[in-house]
Amino acid sequence: MEYQRDEHRVHLIVYHLVWTPKRRKAVLTGAIGLDCRALIEAKCTEKGWDVIELAVQPDHIHLFVRVWPNVSAADVVKECKGVTSHDLRVKYPSLRRLPSLWTRSYFAATAGNVSSETVKRYIEAQKGI
Repeated sequence: MEYQRDEHRVHLIVYHLVWTPKRRKAVLTGAIGLDCRALIEAKCTEKGWDVIELAVQPDHIHLFVRVWPNVSAADVVKECKGVTSHDLRVKYPSLRRLPSLWTRSYFAATAGNVSSETVKRYIEAQKGI
């Protein structure tokens, strides 16, 4: 992955996000899973986020996504959970039996090309400036 440059920034912001349906029920199968994937991809495209990898499993979702520096992991999860919960529950009445489609929790980690050792060396090198 390459760094992105714009007028005042150079950045590489990549998140690995995982979230699950309420009670980790295996509801993301068949057409529901396909529609869920399409909704997440559409939301990311709308927001200008680059989906690197997306896996919709029956009981969880993995999203590896590149975003802009002003976008938090919480922003991405909120947008994706929001659109999928609303649209899928409208289209598939069976999902309305769950108190909510998603749990409130999620996993988030940052990822990129630079190891922690490289960052430490860079910071140490800057001390001499």
